[in-house]
Amino acid sequence: MKKILIALMVLTFSLALGASALAAETKQPSFADQLVAKCKERVASVSMDEAKKRLGEGGWLFLDVRTEQEFKMGHVPGAVNVPRGKLEFVVEKQVPDKNAKIVVYCKTGGRGFLAACTLKDMGYTGVEALHVGFDDWAKAGNPVE
Repeated sequence: MKKILIALMVLTFSLALGASALAAETKQPSFADQLVAKCKERVASVSMDEAKKRLGEGGWLFLDVRTEQEFKMGHVPGAVNVPRGKLEFVVEKQVPDKNAKIVVYCKTGGRGFLAACTLKDMGYTGVEALHVGFDDWAKAGNPVE
């Protein structure tokens, strides 16, 4: 009887560990991660090298959707700051041309893709999102002001 009880305890413990591992493997991404993934399917992604080329070519608006405080700490030269939380209320005044060529960026990429989707929904046609964020841009030694 004692051996059966020990075997049941070991089996229960093993099943609990297996279920825990399975739950960890099948963990659903957060709602925000799912939304960013959908935006990545809808919006053209621009690499750091391509963005740097666009910056040098001119004719592209770099739209920084980080907070004002983040923007003041450094940004892509000539970038316009419209925080994502104010985007729908402010961007049409700051960027009235719906055909403007725009590269959107943020700190790490997520807000940039979300903002780019919003811009597309608002009728902007030339929108791209920087695949990486400003942190990686700056670390790579790209121009910052």
